Amino acid sequence: MRHTATAISLETSSFQPGRDMPRNWFALYTRTHHEKRVEEHLTQRGIESYLPLYTAIHTWTHYRKVTLELPLFPNYLFVCIAPQQRVRTLEVPGALSFVGNASTPSPLPVSEIESLRSALQLRKFEPHRYLTAGTKVRIVAGPLAGMEGIVVRTKSSLRVVLTVDLIMQSVAVEVDADELEACGPDSRG
Repeated sequence: MRHTATAISLETSSFQPGRDMPRNWFALYTRTHHEKRVEEHLTQRGIESYLPLYTAIHTWTHYRKVTLELPLFPNYLFVCIAPQQRVRTLEVPGALSFVGNASTPSPLPVSEIESLRSALQLRKFEPHRYLTAGTKVRIVAGPLAGMEGIVVRTKSSLRVVLTVDLIMQSVAVEVDADELEACGPDSRG
């Protein structure tokens, strides 16, 4: 009796790793300026991904304006994968790591991804620096440039408390986020 082996190619079969298993959304950290390329590689591998983009107009040489589509979250994109697809996802050139604790990626709620997808179609978005109350900042523009303080409010506008150590007095001032940069705890002096 003769036995013949039948080889089934994954490309021609209906089985796709991760498609029949429960999948979650994860944030994937990428190399700088590689988000679009990573998304292309993921698509080629059949891995569902989402890269939120926004439109920005940049003026280049000779005052030529160019419209660009840039990542809303630089260095990040989102992937919807089964746990078994983590290694395969990290093998993509430019993919560095998943966001999470030391050894386990943290899944994102599906509702957050869906809300982001639908909101991006309805409204104009652009990146904004992440500043929270208590963050030590340096003012980089305007008449107070160079002064350092602490963010005390972030709701409708940023309020920064500036301290003049010599006279042990403080003042609060409202500034725009693009006039600030976060600075380390030991940067004073």
